[in-house]
Amino acid sequence: MDEPGLGRVQCWPLPTDEDTLWLLLKEVFQQYWQDIHFGTLVPGAVWEIRAPNAPVKVSLLDGYATVDFGAWHFHLCIGHFSGASPQDAAQRRTGRAELYRVLGRDGAPKSWGLRLFTVAGHQQMTVFLPNPFLGSDGRLASAPDWSRLAAWDYLRENYLALPPDPLDRSGSGLVCGG
Repeated sequence: MDEPGLGRVQCWPLPTDEDTLWLLLKEVFQQYWQDIHFGTLVPGAVWEIRAPNAPVKVSLLDGYATVDFGAWHFHLCIGHFSGASPQDAAQRRTGRAELYRVLGRDGAPKSWGLRLFTVAGHQQMTVFLPNPFLGSDGRLASAPDWSRLAAWDYLRENYLALPPDPLDRSGSGLVCGG
């Protein structure tokens, strides 16, 4: 499907039950914290935050997952929240979760990630997974490093039962807007 600001996007839905989302968030932030960026990706704004260190605590309380980096933290409502009316609580929780990849004009993937949206359709978070066309410093790499797809391959295998896709290793570089 085409999405404003992104272009062609392929999505794979993930389960949105609390147990699955809790495991997914723990794995992403405890195993891959040094290789990911995260924030929001909406038309007109992209926040690409990088963790300053490994999380000091990843916890779940009253339906909210908390990832705490010491100096700052964030909360995501992924389950039943008892602190609001049943209708308000239901609208806060994750209603759509997906792995996605953005395709360039040549049809080859150029970006990979994880997105969470509330039941009401508001974006909760985008996790930008390591990109083979970017170095760990976020700058364009001189040659693709396909080992940077390890997190993508792991998440596809463990949450979708899908093996690595050769299409993911078919691109020749990252061209913004392309």
